[in-house]
Amino acid sequence: MGIFVYLPLVLPLTALPVARLAAHHLHPRSATRLLAVAGTTLALCSTLCLALLMVIGTAQLPGNPLPDGWSDPQVRAALPYEDRTGLVAIGVLAAVVAACATTLVRHVRTRAAAARALNTPGASGGSGTSWSTAGRGFEVSVVESPTPYAYALPGGPRGGTGRVVVSSGLLGCLEPVEQQALFAHERAHLAGRHHRYLLLTQLSARANPFLVPLRTAVAYSIERWADEEAARAVGSRRAVARAVGKAALVSARAPYGGPAAFAGAAGPVPRRVAALLDSAPASRFWPPSSAHLLLAALTALVGTTVSALSSVNATVALVRILHAANSL
Repeated sequence: MGIFVYLPLVLPLTALPVARLAAHHLHPRSATRLLAVAGTTLALCSTLCLALLMVIGTAQLPGNPLPDGWSDPQVRAALPYEDRTGLVAIGVLAAVVAACATTLVRHVRTRAAAARALNTPGASGGSGTSWSTAGRGFEVSVVESPTPYAYALPGGPRGGTGRVVVSSGLLGCLEPVEQQALFAHERAHLAGRHHRYLLLTQLSARANPFLVPLRTAVAYSIERWADEEAARAVGSRRAVARAVGKAALVSARAPYGGPAAFAGAAGPVPRRVAALLDSAPASRFWPPSSAHLLLAALTALVGTTVSALSSVNATVALVRILHAANSL
């Protein structure tokens, strides 16, 4: 197994440069997908190696499920680790599992609470208006509330209808074209299934703290992705910029915030407004427009590849050792 079992624990650091540069040099859609895939892969490899180290740690625990031959000196000599390393890995892996489980439970409960609130009689007014984007229907629920907020509530796991939830307080602060930008922004969150990218990166950051910058970068790029879709739908980048700016000035936290909230102004608002007042980003993914981005992308690709290969190598080595122990 050697040092390979430790590499995936620190290789997520190789993805930090591309997380910083992708938002500036890639289309937000491409940046979101690239960072989500890299972060998820690195998190899975990191968690797998923690599990392998945990197997080593359980060898010294009473009643462990490993074969009796595990205690053979030849088998122990094949594992160049101190027993303390495996025992520490048990605690770390337990913390990772608990953190990921807490994130999943909170995610499910938030969506369920929001759905129950909207389905309560009298909780919303003006609901029932239908929108169709890319063949999917989205219901718009206008909540009679002076508190300005808006968010996108995805449908159920079996393909239920998503909802765009907007308060009357926020609609009253926006001009008609800005209201259109608001609805287009939230519909883009639903059409792009942005909540899935957010959830994946949140779980990845829980699995390995080195991936927290990727979670922040994805949260911003998702908002930029929805901004660009709204600008394309409305036909005015300046109108979307005004809507984002106004929402940031007057908005309050939604009672049941969706995975991505327009009025919550997720992401640095000045950067979003400045990007909207600039020209539209190029949709191409390759070749990168910046040499720095190219170098960062190659570094992240090498880090992710080495992490995956190290995880496979450590897994195969441990399986062979366990097989030898079983024979002994």
